[in-house]
Amino acid sequence: MLTRKSDTLTVALVAAIVIALDQWAKAWIVKHLAPGETRDVIHGWLRWTYEQNTHGAFGFFGSNTFLLVAMAVIVLAVFWFAFKDSAHKSLLVRIAFGMIVGGAVGNIVDRFHYGFVVDFVDAYGLWPHLFWQNIFNTADACITTGVGLLIISGLVTRRRA
Repeated sequence: MLTRKSDTLTVALVAAIVIALDQWAKAWIVKHLAPGETRDVIHGWLRWTYEQNTHGAFGFFGSNTFLLVAMAVIVLAVFWFAFKDSAHKSLLVRIAFGMIVGGAVGNIVDRFHYGFVVDFVDAYGLWPHLFWQNIFNTADACITTGVGLLIISGLVTRRRA
């Protein structure tokens, strides 16, 4: 069994890796693409499209930076309280929470640095743009993957019980 200090270290290490990768990718996009510019990565499936997202998740929740940051902090606190006991028992939960924290911090850094979040992953060939443009970033992908891992962990834990 890991100590609580090493539990926190795991979450922090994963979060730091996510933040570093996210900020590196966004800096590359900002340097090499103009807002609205698109470049094919895998023709017919994936392209980089630089979007300056002033809104919250999926384009919802307005564009007030402080409100969006406060909401992110509240969601992180809710996740922590909901999963802190599981995190002490499961490496998968610690990794998932690190991905969620790192993704949230990566987007918060954008909001304060640029005044918007840099989105660029346009997987237009995987699903159509039905209700909104499906452009996201590394942080969003890590948050979504982290939530998915938490769901899987919960299902596995429930099944074992």
